[in-house]
Amino acid sequence: MDIKNIVHIASNPNLQRVAAKAAELQKANYIKTHGKRGLPLRVGTRGSPLALVQTRNFLTLLTQFCPLLRQIGAFEEFQIHTSGDRIQDRRLAEIGGKGLFAKEIHEQLLEGNIDFAVHSLKDLETDLPKGLVLACTLKRQDARDALIVRSEYQPIDSKNPFDVLPKGALIGSSSVRRQAQLLHYRPDLKFGLLRGNIQTRLDKITSKQFDATFLAAAGLQRLDMEHRIDVLIDPSIMVPAAGQGIVGITVREKDTELLEMLSAIENREAKAVSSAERALLAELDGSCRTPIGGYARVVSFPGQEERLHLTGLVARGDGSFLIKKDVIGTLEEAELIGHELGKQLRKDSPNDIFES
Repeated sequence: MDIKNIVHIASNPNLQRVAAKAAELQKANYIKTHGKRGLPLRVGTRGSPLALVQTRNFLTLLTQFCPLLRQIGAFEEFQIHTSGDRIQDRRLAEIGGKGLFAKEIHEQLLEGNIDFAVHSLKDLETDLPKGLVLACTLKRQDARDALIVRSEYQPIDSKNPFDVLPKGALIGSSSVRRQAQLLHYRPDLKFGLLRGNIQTRLDKITSKQFDATFLAAAGLQRLDMEHRIDVLIDPSIMVPAAGQGIVGITVREKDTELLEMLSAIENREAKAVSSAERALLAELDGSCRTPIGGYARVVSFPGQEERLHLTGLVARGDGSFLIKKDVIGTLEEAELIGHELGKQLRKDSPNDIFES
């Protein structure tokens, strides 16, 4: 969290009035529509340790933005157990895709039982249910993948991180994106399904059920478990998932007051990079069966305006085909360059890769 930004926002009386007005108007709308108390506003989240930390960080940011919201107890956490969390013995592609991490949460949002929904952006489908919008993206923490290996395989050369794995090593993962990229480098490796929360996956390595696994670095960092990272994989070696390391907030499209409040805390860079990455994903129309990577970053050069650099990846699940392309544009062109890069990748990839 950027302390300078928080101080600026919290000391800005105009933004304070926006937040207070939004809370009061939302309360009035609830009373008018539902005939019941409007506050506290309910914030929907998955019940995993990481999801709860992300939700509480979001609420901290909101209440630092406007202390009045904290004083009047404007928000209430509401945990929702999703299908993606309940079903752990099958790949997401087999049970409905990554949207299963948001399905029940968005049902509650559409029914008016919650007012905000907090998501890991990489788990949020590109096409949201009608009536819902991605209202806000928070500052990206770390887009990189982290490699965790059995203790006897350390230390690891960060420039050649996969060389540490013995021939035929068993990798625990449910990500076709990670699997395809790793198999492209090391076709001798084997993969086994590994899902569940972060601690569950780490325990599988400690108990030597798998030789290695990958986790999003941001999740470990947010849970103060950065010490469990054996090596961070540079995006030039393994392209991250679109939206990885970013928290996104969805609300009802008609709740204009909440949209106005959330616009005041949205991170400008996160909005640009997530717009580009999600546009790339939408253009490729990838399912959970399609290995796709998308990583955008803001770059600057002396005497020039900031530019947006987007890398996209498409691969075959067994690693036998892999293509990466890059495009650069302005931050205002984020969606445009995402769509353009997606079209290029689709054009240059075999058709079978996009068959579900």
